[in-house]
Amino acid sequence: MSGIAPPVADERSALMTYLAHQRRLLRVTAHGLTDDQARTASSAGDLTIGGLIKHAARCEAGWTRLVLREPAPEQPADESEEFRLLPGETLAGVLAEHAEAAARTDAVIAAIPDLGYAVPAPRGTRWIPAEVEEWSVRWVLLHLIEEMARHGGHADLIREGIDGATQYPLLAAAERWPDPWFRPWEPAPAAGD
Repeated sequence: MSGIAPPVADERSALMTYLAHQRRLLRVTAHGLTDDQARTASSAGDLTIGGLIKHAARCEAGWTRLVLREPAPEQPADESEEFRLLPGETLAGVLAEHAEAAARTDAVIAAIPDLGYAVPAPRGTRWIPAEVEEWSVRWVLLHLIEEMARHGGHADLIREGIDGATQYPLLAAAERWPDPWFRPWEPAPAAGD
């Protein structure tokens, strides 16, 4: 694998390839972390790697439901719950949720022949401008790429604050790159080793 998205042949493959790439970069920030580390906010804010992956999974699942015109699930009273691992939640669990959301999106998009297909905007949601009535599937995919990239950037900074790990060494370690350009990340030795 590589640290950049592979070549693409057309618009659909470009959108899906870049979405997959940004998902991968977000997920690699969790490589080698414990549940406690995935709950760590390493800056003045409350964002954590586990929480960002959980949010990305739920965000993607929500957009896929909109494309399919399915009803949205009830939102938690405390919206910040989506950005942190709650008691009983694990990093493995949110990574699985993220993979499941990605697989569903990929299957749904593969079945839609026209990226211009209209996706109605839900009414009464504070983050949707009142004048927006619909988006296209194309717009939804671009938005998902934006979401994964934004939160991947957040997660990069959080991870560096936890143990100094950065993207390319994490990718080299997680994907076992042959002849990596970067020394693959390794966990720090335990105290006393």
